[in-house]
Amino acid sequence: MILELAILNVVEDRAEEFEKAFAEARSIISSMPGFQSLELGRNLEHPKRYVLLVRWQTLEDHTVGFRQSPEYETWKSLLHHFYEPFPSVEHFEPILKA
Repeated sequence: MILELAILNVVEDRAEEFEKAFAEARSIISSMPGFQSLELGRNLEHPKRYVLLVRWQTLEDHTVGFRQSPEYETWKSLLHHFYEPFPSVEHFEPILKA
């Protein structure tokens, strides 16, 4: 299992619109091969900042299977215009789980 972590900084005063678009985009990513789960959280101290956690079966399920799919173009059109700056994305593998 791979954990994708992205910090999403949403353009000022567009959080509500972003959350609605993300609710629609969620069905895209959740239909992809290797997708396991997704969590989107909003920062309490900085309400325009979100954290996106996605669990994939393999790294390639995200980097190749999703990002190189036609569905990713729809994902981009729904969400990418909300970010300032564009998010950094990192991938982690589990070491210890309680």
